Amino acid sequence: MSAAAVDAPVRPPADPTDPVPARLRARLSPWRPTNRLQGWLIAGLVTAFGAALRLVGLTHPKGLIFDEVYYAQDAKQLLDHGVEWDVETANGSYVAHPPLGKWCIALGEWLFGYDEFGWRISSAVAGIISILLITLLARRLTGSTVLGAVAGLLVSMDGMHLVLSRTALLDIFLMLFLLAAFYCLVLDRESRRSRWLAALSSGLDPTKKSPPFQFPWWRVAAAVLSGCAMGVKWSALWFIILFLILIFVWEWQLRRLVGTRTPILDALVTEIGWLFTFGIVSILTYLATWTGWFATDNGYFRHWLADSGSSEPPVLGALVNLWHYHTDVLSFHDGLSSPHTYQSWPWQWILDIRPVVFFWSSDVDCGAPECASEVLLLGTPLLWWAFIPALIALVWWGLSNRDWRAWAIFGAAFAGIAPWLLYPDRTMFSFYALPAVPFLVLALTVTLGLIIGPRTATPERRLSGSLIAAGIVILIALCFAYFWPLYTGQIMTNDDWHARIWLEDRWI
Repeated sequence: MSAAAVDAPVRPPADPTDPVPARLRARLSPWRPTNRLQGWLIAGLVTAFGAALRLVGLTHPKGLIFDEVYYAQDAKQLLDHGVEWDVETANGSYVAHPPLGKWCIALGEWLFGYDEFGWRISSAVAGIISILLITLLARRLTGSTVLGAVAGLLVSMDGMHLVLSRTALLDIFLMLFLLAAFYCLVLDRESRRSRWLAALSSGLDPTKKSPPFQFPWWRVAAAVLSGCAMGVKWSALWFIILFLILIFVWEWQLRRLVGTRTPILDALVTEIGWLFTFGIVSILTYLATWTGWFATDNGYFRHWLADSGSSEPPVLGALVNLWHYHTDVLSFHDGLSSPHTYQSWPWQWILDIRPVVFFWSSDVDCGAPECASEVLLLGTPLLWWAFIPALIALVWWGLSNRDWRAWAIFGAAFAGIAPWLLYPDRTMFSFYALPAVPFLVLALTVTLGLIIGPRTATPERRLSGSLIAAGIVILIALCFAYFWPLYTGQIMTNDDWHARIWLEDRWI
C-alpha cells in the first residue's frame, strides 16, 4: 500500500461514448475507493487504537472532576425529573446550556449506573466515533487510505480530545455532531455532482434545464445533526452559518463547472428554498432536544407567562416561555466575565499556552517523598504547534490550486476558534476549541500529503517526502506518550510531573 498524497482522488476512466468531456466527467465523478475492504479494515484498526486509549482506566480518577460536578449531576436529574433539578427548591434549576449533551451523558448513567463509568462512557463513545469519522472523511477528501489513517491516529493522540473523551463534559458531543454534519455535506456535494453527471450523460443541455429532482438526504441529515449540535451548545451556530455558505458556494461552482448561463443566479434561485429548509430542520431538531422541558411543568421558566399573570396558550405559550428562557441565558453568557485561574483567550488556544487542570492530588503514594497525580486538559504540544504551519500551508494550497477542500477545512477550523474573538471580555477556556480539532488535524494531514508529493512525483521525491511525514507523526506519537500520565491522572514523582510542565507557570 503506497502513501498517496493529496491529489484529486482517482476517478474511473471516462467512457469514450459518453457525451460529457473527459475532464468534466472526471471532476463530477464521485470518489470510489480502490479497495473498500482494506479501507474499512484500517479505519477499524485506527478506531480500535483510539478506543483502547479512551476506555482503559476510564473510571480513574474517582469521583466527579472539574465540571462533571455540573453535567454528570444534571444528567442524573434529567433521568429522574425530565429536567435539570434544584434540590433546594424542588423545582427545575437554571442552566446555561441546552439539554442534549446532558441527555447523552444520561444515557450512559441509565445503562451503567450513576458512577464514574456510567457518566463518562458516553463521552468515550462519542470520542471513538469521531475517530472513525475523521479517518473516513480524510480518506475521502484525500483519496488516500494512508492519510485517512494518519488523520485518525492524530486525533486519537491529541491530549485535548483524549481528556474530553474521558470526562463527562459537553464539548465532545458538540464536536461529534458538527464533524458528522460536515461529513454529510461532503457526501451531499458528491451526490449533487453525480446527479448532474448522470443528466449530462443522458444529453441534458445545462443552459436550458436542470437535472431531475433528487431528494437531498445527506443535506437533511446534516441539518438534523446541526440542530443536535445546537442542542449541546449554542456555539454550533457559527458552524451552521459556514454550512449554509458551503452549500451555496458548492452549488454555484457546480453550475459554473457544467456551463449554466447564470451560475450564481441559478444557484440562488434553486437553493434558496433548501437553505431555508436547512435552517427550519435545524431549528425543529433543536426544539426537539428540549422535549423534557416541554413535557413537564417543572422546567425553569416553563410557565413564565402564567407566573407573570399573562395568558399562556397551549403551544405558543410554551414557545414564548422558552424564548424568554433563551434571552435570559444569552444575557448570562454575555455577562460571563468572572476571572478564573484557567481562563484563556482564543489566540492562546492554538499555541497551547493555557491548559485547564481537571484533577490534581498530591495525596498519593509513588514511593518518593513528593508525588502527584493530575489530569491536565492540554493538546499534545507538538501536534498543536504543528497546526500553525499546517494552516499556512493549507491557505497556500487553496490559493495556488483553488481547491475546495482547502477552503472547507480552513473554514471549519476558523468557525471553531475565530468567532470567540468577538467576545474579548468573556471568560473562556481552551476546551472551547475542541470542535476545531478534527479540522486542524485535517489541515495537518493535507500538509503531510503535500510533503509526500503527488502520485506523479519521482520515486525518490515520494520516498523522501514519506520519510519526513512519517518522522513528524512519530515525533507527535512520542510527545503524546510522554504526556500520557498527565492526561490520565497517573501517579508519578513530583520531579517527573514537573519535567512535563514545559511552559512553567502557564501550564500550572
